[in-house]
Amino acid sequence: MSSLEGNLSQFFDRRGWTFVRELGEKFGGVVPMNGFFGQKILYVFDPKALHHVCVKDTDIYDETEGFLIAGAIMFGKSILSTRVILMHMHATLQLKTALVSQVEKDSKKDVDVARWMSRTALELIGQAGLGHSFDSLAEDKPNAYVDAMKALPAAVFALEILRPAVPYLYTYLPKPFLRWLVEVLPSKRLTHAKDLIDTLWNVNVDILAQKRAAIATGGEEEVKEGNDLISCLLRENMKASDEERMEDEELLGMMSGLTFAATDTTSTALALTLCTLAAHPEAQAKLRQELREARADGQELSYDTVTSLPYLDAVCRETLRLSTPVPYMTREASRDAVLPLHTPIRGKDGQMVDEVVVPARTMLVLGITATNRTPVLWGDDAHEWKPERWLEALPDSVLEARIPGIYSHLMTFLAGNSGFKFSQLEMKVILAMLVETFTFDFSEKEIYWNWAGIIYPTVGSVDTKTQMPLRVGLAKDL
Repeated sequence: MSSLEGNLSQFFDRRGWTFVRELGEKFGGVVPMNGFFGQKILYVFDPKALHHVCVKDTDIYDETEGFLIAGAIMFGKSILSTRVILMHMHATLQLKTALVSQVEKDSKKDVDVARWMSRTALELIGQAGLGHSFDSLAEDKPNAYVDAMKALPAAVFALEILRPAVPYLYTYLPKPFLRWLVEVLPSKRLTHAKDLIDTLWNVNVDILAQKRAAIATGGEEEVKEGNDLISCLLRENMKASDEERMEDEELLGMMSGLTFAATDTTSTALALTLCTLAAHPEAQAKLRQELREARADGQELSYDTVTSLPYLDAVCRETLRLSTPVPYMTREASRDAVLPLHTPIRGKDGQMVDEVVVPARTMLVLGITATNRTPVLWGDDAHEWKPERWLEALPDSVLEARIPGIYSHLMTFLAGNSGFKFSQLEMKVILAMLVETFTFDFSEKEIYWNWAGIIYPTVGSVDTKTQMPLRVGLAKDL
């Protein structure tokens, strides 16, 4: 560990699960780390401290400047914080048809499930959010946008150690110079990330141009009648004054941020769940039985039915508890503050303390996974996948901790991710169709989940390509 990197090289290591787990288990709920050039960092997973960061004192704890600037670099001026979308069921049916066509000739076939989940999630948000079809899901063929979307989290995470330096570079160096610098620096990681971002940006430029062309050629009614988010934004933009009208860069930023936020986390949650069900065939069979009994009359499952199935709900909740797609988030203290603690910790002088002083400019890494897995709250089986825990009353330790998560006493969606209801619905609808129709088992290839800002699967811990091959077959009748 160098003085330049501090603990960051250990924390931002895709194989860093052991280091992160030790932070969560061997120390108290607030752990000091050293960052870039000695920057002070606090790894926080104490529930009371998190309540102050995420709910009570949000005016103090902002998203870090590096995070905001990195978002602007990747997605443009504006990152959409909400996902206003409607479920487009036919994309899910297209997925079913495509997978059936792949496996019906063979009893079982290895399928890259991670890629199919990305394609489906992108198509759902493409139709509902952008009014655009990215992928018909009719056949398994290359899709540059899907591949770039899936590869971006790993590519950005490979550069994560540089994030603390981004505000200084972005503030003091001209943006054209920074772009030139990225072009000429002999860094494969930097070039790879740039190429992925350019791919996403250029496709969104084309989509926006098509919307504008529809208006220019008399197709304004199409935009007026569209219920996708971008059509709504264009309608409002046409009414706005020159001073209030959004620039194209802002619209493109919203489009890029929307597709990324709605695609990658949801597809990762789906892949995690299917991987977990492959490891627990008895739970997979139990879920399939619940789904088939729910539609014993042969009718398609309604949204009300899907959302009311207890074991499906338990499977989703337990997966999002144990294996949250986003394992941490960052904040920065805008001024000096104090964090009270749910559980006292031992200070540097050996004395027990029930609050921690947070100097201004301190970075806070919010341990989402650590909070969701802490045995202090969830019991000795906190690291086990047990959906049955959601079919009975939760432990008093969980209920009394006042965990500030908006979803099921979990930090998975933090305190107010407005897209979590859509994400839940999308996850349940797709899982219901897949598990009822197909079986999922492990292939001969080892699946390794990499620690990152959004965790991702690879074949083994050496390969860097995002993929998750599972052996998929058609489920037999009960």
